[in-house]
Amino acid sequence: MPLISVEKRRRGIYILPNLFTTAALFAGFYAIVQAMNQRFEVAAVAIFVAMVLDGLDGRVARLTRTQSAFGAEYDSLSDMVSFGAAPALVVYEWALKDTGKFGWIAAFIYCAGAALRLARFNTNIDVVDKRYFQGLPSPAAAALIAGLVWVVIDNDISGQDVRWFAGALTIFAGVSMVSNVLFWSGKDINLRKSVPFIVVIALVMAFALVSSYPPGVLFALFLVYAGSGYVTYVLRWMQRRRAAAAPTPTEPPRDTDE
Repeated sequence: MPLISVEKRRRGIYILPNLFTTAALFAGFYAIVQAMNQRFEVAAVAIFVAMVLDGLDGRVARLTRTQSAFGAEYDSLSDMVSFGAAPALVVYEWALKDTGKFGWIAAFIYCAGAALRLARFNTNIDVVDKRYFQGLPSPAAAALIAGLVWVVIDNDISGQDVRWFAGALTIFAGVSMVSNVLFWSGKDINLRKSVPFIVVIALVMAFALVSSYPPGVLFALFLVYAGSGYVTYVLRWMQRRRAAAAPTPTEPPRDTDE
């Protein structure tokens, strides 16, 4: 009898992180359904909910030590729906449908970029620096699209310029996902260790800032994050240029007289 209870508990723990993954998948599916029903603000919020759930499944798996190959594959498939297909469909139905070929090409570039990003992440997971993501993470790219939709609808902004800006941002997000630009992952932060009190204050202030105006603050934060990788890339490139142009120190002439 004890063995049976232990086995049930073990299966339950393995199911727990996959429940969060399933919830994230449902949120992405729900975003697609709401976009088809022209409820784009709800669709944008659903994508952000999927982001939160996607961040929880991995942490739950690590805390309960229930990581598995099945969970990793399932998480990638869920991400493709929630952060690949859903944002592409939402932005297409919302702004790009009336822009002709440019609209569906931009949406496809984003969708293909998400698929390639996830495939590269799965194959390079053991060889890349854990401190950085190679290419913009698909949840951050989805947040750019969902944040734009949410902000524009919340402020009742309309016009042809919004459509073209949405298309340009969609292409930027899709290309950034398959780029070699490095983005900080935050995985070097150990939540199990004690942190300075100033960090706690910063987190409280961050939550207060987001709660003051979620659409604008979230969109601004992910826009800054998307730009941070390129700023860091340019700074590193300039450092390499300066290092290559700097004269190499020469050895002083040796005294050959004996």
